[in-house]
Amino acid sequence: MSDVMLLKLRDLACGYANQRVVQNLDLHLDAGDIGCLLGSSGCGKTTTLRAIAGFEPVHTGEIVLAGEVISRPGFTLAPEKRRIGMVFQDYALFPHLSVAENIAFGIRNHPRQAQVVQEMLGLVNLSALGDRHPHELSGGQQQRVALARALAPEPQLLLLDEPFSNLDGALRRRLSHEVRDILKTRGTSAILVTHDQEEAFAVSDHVGVFKDGRLEQWDTPYNLYHEPATPYVASFVGQGYFVRGQLIDAESVQTELGVLRGNRAYRGARGSSMDVLLRPDDIVYAPDSALKAMVTSKTFQGAATLYRLELPSGSPLEALFPSHIDLRTGDCVGIRVAAEHLVLFPAA
Repeated sequence: MSDVMLLKLRDLACGYANQRVVQNLDLHLDAGDIGCLLGSSGCGKTTTLRAIAGFEPVHTGEIVLAGEVISRPGFTLAPEKRRIGMVFQDYALFPHLSVAENIAFGIRNHPRQAQVVQEMLGLVNLSALGDRHPHELSGGQQQRVALARALAPEPQLLLLDEPFSNLDGALRRRLSHEVRDILKTRGTSAILVTHDQEEAFAVSDHVGVFKDGRLEQWDTPYNLYHEPATPYVASFVGQGYFVRGQLIDAESVQTELGVLRGNRAYRGARGSSMDVLLRPDDIVYAPDSALKAMVTSKTFQGAATLYRLELPSGSPLEALFPSHIDLRTGDCVGIRVAAEHLVLFPAA
């Protein structure tokens, strides 16, 4: 990874006409890194991508690419002058052109056009399919053609808008890993937009979680999961439920699951109400434990089973147990908490 900043969004507000969809947005992407804008529909992630591409003007702030301001209020550098590649959700391939001709489209004046096309075909494992037309390819193959076409002009930055949303689950997972490998092989910087966090974590070095047009946190997948900055990020990333508790001291909190101790100091006055995030892997099967919960439903996941539990107070909880532990809905099960790393927020 490089520590040379390629893209910077500073105090950005953007949207359509006079409507501001995104506000106070700050983030940066280093050269060679892959970033992701993650969030539910309508949160502002695609609007941000369109502003970076030059398709939408900015209301306030600026977008800087490789040291050059490409958008600010009153100025939007034309998309074709930005050295930014784009892969669309629907691939946008030309149906009347062959695979090779599609890839060549953006490099018509390149002195080594034929050689670059062959390199791109090899890069995306389609060397034998250059003469085919898009309708003769599978969805995954079409996606790789779109990627090759976007990479052929050697963009400084590649933007991918929900690139895997038209594919089924298994293919999405495989192709997302393939795309990451291809981008890393080329050293291409990229920003991906998705609502699928598994996809975001598989592809990206940094992920930005959006909520209602604001960036809640821009961080590594590891930190988003283990060090969420807000309750929204904590509940949006990964699975889990909040359990109410009272702070005993800087390291421990009293809950209906007993006294839970973390591995760090938590801020707050003694006795103040806290919400404690408990992930499924924090809850351990303990048949001899005095602490009981009722199984309300279960999802078999192969090596493990995800159980939805209800505590005596009615609070919900989730637990991930090895799949040889076979419990039924309505069973009462002994559990204990094994969570050194507690995530706490002042009670909502």
